[in-house]
Amino acid sequence: MQITRQADYAIRAVRYLAQQGPNQRAATSVVAKEMKIPPSFLAKIISQLSISGLVQTSRGAHGGVMLARPPEEITLLDVVEAIDGPVLLNECVGEPGKCEFSEECAMHPVWMEAQQLLTKHLRETTFAQLVK
Repeated sequence: MQITRQADYAIRAVRYLAQQGPNQRAATSVVAKEMKIPPSFLAKIISQLSISGLVQTSRGAHGGVMLARPPEEITLLDVVEAIDGPVLLNECVGEPGKCEFSEECAMHPVWMEAQQLLTKHLRETTFAQLVK
């Protein structure tokens, strides 16, 4: 499994904003330059993060983007799912009845355990931890 480039960029952008401190706005052009994110890509990412309630945006001379919640309350899972949707190692993990072999599949419990461990780790990792 590999997260998308878009999710990677989103993580970089949120980490940058978390480093700015409470209620500090950053121009998207600065975030793009500092985090080496193509500006057109960042605009789409910021829009998705805003819809998910992770960032706030404002226009104008003192505009920019900032975190909508404290970094202690934003997890890696929040950001990845805001961009890529639910994290699933295999389709049977998200929809157990989807696979016709799920009843006798030896791999299903392994996928379920791995899924739980991965999402638990992403859910427990906050951006406050990442900027320390």
